[in-house]
Amino acid sequence: MRLKNKIAVITGAAGGIGQAAAFLFSQEGARVVVVDNDAEKGKETVNKITREGGKAILVKADVSRRDEVEEIFKITRKEYGALHILYNNAAIFLRKADGPITEITEETWDWILDVNLRGVFLCCKYGIPEIIRSGGGAVINTSSSAGVIGVPQCDAYTATKGAIISLTRSLAVEYAPQKVRVNCIVPCAVDTPMLNESSREDPSFDEAKFLATTPARRYGKPEEIAQMALFLASDEASYCIGGIFVSDGGITIS
Repeated sequence: MRLKNKIAVITGAAGGIGQAAAFLFSQEGARVVVVDNDAEKGKETVNKITREGGKAILVKADVSRRDEVEEIFKITRKEYGALHILYNNAAIFLRKADGPITEITEETWDWILDVNLRGVFLCCKYGIPEIIRSGGGAVINTSSSAGVIGVPQCDAYTATKGAIISLTRSLAVEYAPQKVRVNCIVPCAVDTPMLNESSREDPSFDEAKFLATTPARRYGKPEEIAQMALFLASDEASYCIGGIFVSDGGITIS
């Protein structure tokens, strides 16, 4: 019960890594606020948690909208009275719309930045004060290998993920004295619906070649990233501040 009596808000928790983290955090004693724009899949996450004896609520929200993000934290305070963990996991990847900077429309650029970067900004803006009010806790941001190495054909996505790393470091320095630990996870090639969108559905993607040149020789599992998030959310990571934790099977160093 590494998160006993903790309250956690997890965005993008209807599937993939966010859903795996919601299950794991609940099993470790946290009460979870499942945040997602897909209410039906979000309900599935909540129902599974409650069937297994955990506690969770769903807040349907678009993290790019200020009013909806404010509502996340109002509901969290009303329902649970505190907030200790904010896991900014929600993101989009638009393979058919994103691409080289000279070919991206302004609308696509704005949409990806709104969800992936503005969403983190808004959740931190309204979530961090709640964590401070609750006596401190952890913020976990999600970047990507695209934030630390050059990845072609997705310049808007890459821009957001690099910015999240820089923002994480600034927030860590700013809020550590107020007992808020801010860290960042950098996953890559994790077997989620986003992997299908970013790679498997791309006709030019050679899966066999990719896996043969990946040091781990396999895709990651959402549960493996969730375990890292659990560590960063727990008191075991009490001296981890502003860290960029890469979990990518060795891809970014190969």
